[in-house]
Amino acid sequence: MGAPGAELSGDIDFIKTPAAKPAEFGTGEDCGIALTNSPAIHNAPLPADGPGNESFSNIVLGAVLIGVPGLLTYLLGGGKKTFIFFAIVLVLPLLVAFWTYSSTFSPRTNSKVKLPGRPVEHYITFKREEDKAKWSGRNKVPLVTFAEMYLDGLVDFNGDLLEVLEYRHDWANFSFTPELFKFIVFTFFVDVIFHTKAQDEEQIRPNYDRGNDHYAWFLGPRMIYTSGIISDTEKEETLEEMQDNKMAVVCEKIGLKEGETMLDIGCGWGTLAKFASLNYGAKVTGLTIAENQTAWGNDALRQAGVSDQQSRILCMDYRDIPRTKYDKITQLEMGEHVGIRKLTTFFRQCYDMLNDDGAMYVQLSGLRQAWQYEDFIWGLYLNKYIFRGADASTPLWYYVKCLEQAGFELKGIDTVGVHYSGTLWRWYRNWVGNVEAIKAKYGPRWYRIWELFLGWSVIASREGMATCYQMVVVKNLNSTHRINGVSSQYGLAGALEASRKAGKSRLP
Repeated sequence: MGAPGAELSGDIDFIKTPAAKPAEFGTGEDCGIALTNSPAIHNAPLPADGPGNESFSNIVLGAVLIGVPGLLTYLLGGGKKTFIFFAIVLVLPLLVAFWTYSSTFSPRTNSKVKLPGRPVEHYITFKREEDKAKWSGRNKVPLVTFAEMYLDGLVDFNGDLLEVLEYRHDWANFSFTPELFKFIVFTFFVDVIFHTKAQDEEQIRPNYDRGNDHYAWFLGPRMIYTSGIISDTEKEETLEEMQDNKMAVVCEKIGLKEGETMLDIGCGWGTLAKFASLNYGAKVTGLTIAENQTAWGNDALRQAGVSDQQSRILCMDYRDIPRTKYDKITQLEMGEHVGIRKLTTFFRQCYDMLNDDGAMYVQLSGLRQAWQYEDFIWGLYLNKYIFRGADASTPLWYYVKCLEQAGFELKGIDTVGVHYSGTLWRWYRNWVGNVEAIKAKYGPRWYRIWELFLGWSVIASREGMATCYQMVVVKNLNSTHRINGVSSQYGLAGALEASRKAGKSRLP
């Protein structure tokens, strides 16, 4: 059952994704690097790099954490215990001071992109006189501060949010603020440390039981809350085409066959379960922690003529999954809710439920190792307002380590961050296109929270501060018949096919 009054698949009137708005802030000048011009994505007019790890020194940080307590101990004539006392008491203040200084004064990673140098007020308008006086001309506003002020209705964009954000390097800085540190220490770290079942139900279920209409207003008729796939960079595919592309890719990558059993963990509204049931004849069990998604998914399956003997959606925490064996397992961007500390245990649970000759598809959001300060600001905004409790987005190496520790072997991987950007671009336009309905039901602040999230994320996933990995794994056993998986190693097959078509696949 869903929550009382929860909408089902036939209760929503979906809009057609609105056309992209024409650009208004272009300078007409060369920004210093070549730009893209693909209709498949929102092309960056100013892809500047900000300050980040290239100028961040762990050695200097370590020297500060040791040197300051050491100096105070020396000045006071103390000993080992005095040093330990100061080291414990000062570690947090010193970390805050160091990160604040570094994020404020570090140079850009590179200066290849030329900033227009226009005044702050060219891009945004503050509503309070004291704010206008504080941030004007070239005195840039901290992006953290701006985000909070925008949600509170204290500042507006002078145009389309997404386009103005594209020029954020010209009007904002990436300094860490006291409010950001407060959230990190008292909320984010607490969530990371514990991540209990009760905590997940408290934080995750309300996200997805908010109202199916809320998600329908940007996800569109497929109701898929994960990245779609671009198949042609020379045209603008619809959101629905991109999501169909993605589901086809998933089923082909795992070699799904008619009659096979498939477990989709974190299935959302059950669209992949429906796709695999109808197009591949699979017997799918979908799992979600949200009651509204369960009701929607089962209704959609029945409406499509898929019986509950073939496929069904269950409302269940992943820790309660019956230990049944499946031919194939899929999990699309569900692992983020598991938590960093519990990811290997979760993958081991999947290992135990997968047949020895089966395959598992894992899609996870990722962060770059070569970070910039904006990466953290964007990620913490998402954690605070959009995905509370989701902390497992990491660089790729950590996911691979967890999978291998759980007993898996990586068969194939693709990075689809730019595909996610194209997906988010369409979500953003859907959200903006439904502005009046959203504000009428959820209020202007809620509209702004998600407007900023969607617009900012279009940029984040296109520019590399966030990405998404598609991984296919098999059990790392001697008895695994790896030769049977060669036909679905599409990265190899695609490269070879392209070479053959070009007549370049054989040495003359």
